[in-house]
Amino acid sequence: MGLEEIPPNLPRGEDGYVDWSKVDVKDLEMPAGDDMGIVSDDEGIDVEEVKSESGFGTVIVVDNLPKVPDAKFEKLCTVVKKIYGQIGVVRENGLFMPKGADGITKGFAFVEFHNPAEAAAAIEQTNGYKLDKAHVFKVSKFDDFSKYDAVPDAYKAPEPKPYVPRENTASYMLDDRGRDQFAIRFGDETEVHWNDAQVKEPVEVYKRSFWTESYVQWSPRGNYLATVHRQGVALWGGPGFARFAKFSHNGVQFIEFSPCERYLASGSTHDPANAREQAQVVVNFFDVRSGAKLRSFQGPISDFVTGAQRGLTWPVFKWAGASDAGAFFARMGKNAVSVYEAPEMGLVDKKSIKLEGVLDFCWSPADPILSVYQPEQGGGNQPARIALIELPSKKEVRSKNLFSVSGVRMFWQQSGDYFAVKVDRLTKTKKSTYSGFELFRLREPNCPMEVLELPDKTQKIVAFAWEPTGHRFAVIHGDGARPDVSFYTMIDEGSAVNKVKLIGTVKNKTANCLFWSPKGKVIVLAGLKTMNGQFEFFNVDEMETMASAEHFMATDVEWDPTGRYVTTAVTSVHQMENGFNVWTFNGRLLYKHQRERFYQFLWRPRAPSLLSEEKEAEILKNLKSYTKRFDELDESIRNAQDSHLAAEKQEVTDAWNAWLEKKRARFESDDHVGEIRKIMRRRYPDWTEGGAADVVETQVEVEEIISVVEEPLSSVR
Repeated sequence: MGLEEIPPNLPRGEDGYVDWSKVDVKDLEMPAGDDMGIVSDDEGIDVEEVKSESGFGTVIVVDNLPKVPDAKFEKLCTVVKKIYGQIGVVRENGLFMPKGADGITKGFAFVEFHNPAEAAAAIEQTNGYKLDKAHVFKVSKFDDFSKYDAVPDAYKAPEPKPYVPRENTASYMLDDRGRDQFAIRFGDETEVHWNDAQVKEPVEVYKRSFWTESYVQWSPRGNYLATVHRQGVALWGGPGFARFAKFSHNGVQFIEFSPCERYLASGSTHDPANAREQAQVVVNFFDVRSGAKLRSFQGPISDFVTGAQRGLTWPVFKWAGASDAGAFFARMGKNAVSVYEAPEMGLVDKKSIKLEGVLDFCWSPADPILSVYQPEQGGGNQPARIALIELPSKKEVRSKNLFSVSGVRMFWQQSGDYFAVKVDRLTKTKKSTYSGFELFRLREPNCPMEVLELPDKTQKIVAFAWEPTGHRFAVIHGDGARPDVSFYTMIDEGSAVNKVKLIGTVKNKTANCLFWSPKGKVIVLAGLKTMNGQFEFFNVDEMETMASAEHFMATDVEWDPTGRYVTTAVTSVHQMENGFNVWTFNGRLLYKHQRERFYQFLWRPRAPSLLSEEKEAEILKNLKSYTKRFDELDESIRNAQDSHLAAEKQEVTDAWNAWLEKKRARFESDDHVGEIRKIMRRRYPDWTEGGAADVVETQVEVEEIISVVEEPLSSVR
């Protein structure tokens, strides 16, 4: 609006400008179609475009409540306040439950919290909450009602968005040199690197500050890197680590992928508002590809803690090994194990497996087979029991009764071929214990089992570990500071029936942990914690030590997926020497990488091979012909490194020669010679250039004592 368009009837001052103090703004009429950037209250507002605070961001609407008369009104209010008081602080008079003309509640309520974050958490944690069989909460924001009310009655199809191809999450598998990646987290930094054995240092792929608020985790097949935040979980992947998905879970603390990588479980605990109440646990299940929440489990912590557990143990739900039979997960309850199946997320056969007094369970890594442990019942009259249960049929594959048991630990072999139970038994006097193993063969008819006891069964079992892809296992046993390590095989070629057989025992080893290579054959005997990081790289085929090494104060050991390299790390558990070392499988140190406040080292898993067993066998048979290309590539890299080093040396030499020539030219210049003449004449008035006085020859003799040796004189007779 120009000056000439201002109405002439407006009061003006002496300077000719409008005196706005005398103008009643309500009497002004704006030109049609010109809102001066101010949206009129009388015009329609697109709520999707205009983002404004309604003032009701702290209010939620809880629907599907029971409809109760006045007699039960106070009780229902107390129940609702108790539920939401555990999530946030409900304002005074912040619960409003409307009633009808007959005095009966209308089945919904308004709850007001102190801040929007608490309101969002309440929606997240109680939407779908089952008050009883007939009343399941439907919770939403109060602001949502105005948003949905503005939706036009006539449907208008949304315009299709242009297709944007997403990054290839398996691109890291296409590296022409067959390298592996790893993620490290230190300070506020998270970095992803290639492990480059040729250059003997990590090669940076991606880095980001404040990428996560607690920790990071690779998905089981390596497609995604998960970061954990207060608001939820985010998944990243592709060459540029773009964000692929995010899952809302307020206050999330734990995550767990299914082995097939299609599902994600997230868990959290929430302190109660009242000290007399229990902490609340929330576990959500999501579909990784769609981002949809499939199911939520909520309740007091006592519902998720059983047996001798102290506090919440994650994972609360354990996933079965990936198989064609389905994706199963299970949780242990009182006298039962509940098995669910994804994606329906319902109980298998709509009921739990009843197991009196069950204390522990675990899944086969390769098959939907559940192993469970039930302790002795009835004061020892009913024996303890180990059972293997197949899903979804719930058929018992094999069971074994155990007597005088003080404790058990269960170990599955990675391929699911074998299963071991370490059993600690009480002696007849009940004053001491001894240990043995129950061994099951899952791939043989009727699942035969046998008992293994050490020659000295009173010895302490320090550690046990299966060979991941083979038929052997290792046991550290002994009571001293340097125990023995024994190796056994489940295949006895000299017998018609397979029996467990001792391969050999190595004595007096500084080891308390066992780390098999993912491909078997090689094992690291590690002395962690009190043993201060002693390592022995042992070839089980040859029963010989390939190398011994030390990484002082090491806390972690992790093999890469190929079994070619192994990492030892010192994390922030110790204040000094934080960082990691990378070794070859035979114990040769490749490089060290120091980082202050070092928290995590994680090798990136590899996707399952697409090759058939026949093709893998053929490659192994003709390995030399396949490795020729990689040998040539390695040689070219070494030559390039040598050339680069030679180029650096030549560059330094050229720089030195150039400097030398510059100085020589200056010294030989007429200006420099003239300066020298002036200096000499000023200091030595009688000096003449080229005269005899230029040179004075003096001879000096210097005597120097090289050494002094004292020898006693022989006595004279």
